[in-house]
Amino acid sequence: MKETKKIVIVGAGLCGSLLAIRMAQRGHKVEVYERLPDMRKTPLAGGRSINLALSDRGLKAIKSAGFKEEILEECIGMDGRMIHSINGEERFSSYSGREGERINSVSRTGLNITLLDKADEFDNVNIHFDSKCKHIDLDNAVAEFVHKGGKAITVKADVILGTDGAGSIVRKSMMARTPELLFNYSQNFLRSGYKELEIPATDEGGYRIEKNALHIWPRGKFMMIALPNLDGSFTVTLFHPYEGEGGFNTLNTKEKVVDFFKKYYPDSLEHFPNLAEEYFNNPVGMLGTIKCYPWQAFGKTLIMGDAAHAIVPFYGQGMNASFEDVRIFDETLDECNDDFEKAFQKFQEIRVHNTNAIADLAVDNFYEMQDKVSDEIFIRKRTIEMKLEQTYPDYYSKYSLVTFQEDLPYHEAMIRGRKQDELLLKICSSVDWDTIPIETIYEQVKQLTI
Repeated sequence: MKETKKIVIVGAGLCGSLLAIRMAQRGHKVEVYERLPDMRKTPLAGGRSINLALSDRGLKAIKSAGFKEEILEECIGMDGRMIHSINGEERFSSYSGREGERINSVSRTGLNITLLDKADEFDNVNIHFDSKCKHIDLDNAVAEFVHKGGKAITVKADVILGTDGAGSIVRKSMMARTPELLFNYSQNFLRSGYKELEIPATDEGGYRIEKNALHIWPRGKFMMIALPNLDGSFTVTLFHPYEGEGGFNTLNTKEKVVDFFKKYYPDSLEHFPNLAEEYFNNPVGMLGTIKCYPWQAFGKTLIMGDAAHAIVPFYGQGMNASFEDVRIFDETLDECNDDFEKAFQKFQEIRVHNTNAIADLAVDNFYEMQDKVSDEIFIRKRTIEMKLEQTYPDYYSKYSLVTFQEDLPYHEAMIRGRKQDELLLKICSSVDWDTIPIETIYEQVKQLTI
């Protein structure tokens, strides 16, 4: 009979909530501590959500917990990118040449609430809100919290799992033990930030632009994207530099904002009834990547999700990678017969180079989405990729390897995808690119993976 552990999870966000469910399903006693109030009772400050793209890796993790179909009911399928040119023309680019491969737009808050509700269904899960983590005693698996109002709480556990996001206190407690843990840490910010807006539903509750697409207005040094919501609205995100033309610090008056949209996003302007007011009401968020190692300390504490590998949102894989953490950790516990110390060590060895890979790919995709999606060579490459996927079931583009091959580790997807991209870009740069038989291109691609 497996030993029941007392598990403390720090952070009740998406990763922490799903992790609590899986640990409860394994029969452990789970205590979750979250610094924020219960979002089901207290609306959180707006303007920082960035709608999420739930794809196959995340869905596989949710399926392992037993409620995939219920989650999909909260999603809107997106079959590809709708690219808006500066002259108002639209071009649709499918995510895949195969039937049924799509990503799903989902509300971060809505999904988190569903996961919290699911966690509450377990008698062996207790969630404590308004409880800010102050420090972790890594040697003894003791967590210190301060509850709203100033009351200090000390909690002893068998193991502590840190899913407390990019600003993780659990990770900082590990960093404080760098001499013993040889803790490596890097933090890199893009020179761009983000700001959210909203395209509201029509008066009849319909969608003002194509529902089943991720919309992109690529403009070189800046861009805007929009993802659909169930109520007919779109969550819109501006990704702009801080300074210079289009910079958030430069667009500092209502007149400048409206004039900028007239110049660079003219086809969207009619969809923003309160553009200037909303622009100045919502904050600017930072975009950064965090990498670190190790993820575990002394066999008693482990970090995962954004606490271990925060990434920028341009591959739509941040949440999916965190959910995949939960699934792989769960599987690792099975392989280690619920020996948490062995599982911690094995898990970090499996995951770290894969999460580093998706972090690098996400930064690459930032520049691709911002500038390359309207480039002629890129359009040619997508044309060939679509034809390859339609003709050869075993061919997957780099995007498809990451997004629709949920059993392929991120690192392998990155290596294969980059090799394929290099070959296809070389082909697409030739004047006679469209005369090369598709079977010839396919054979050349296959040689890359031998």
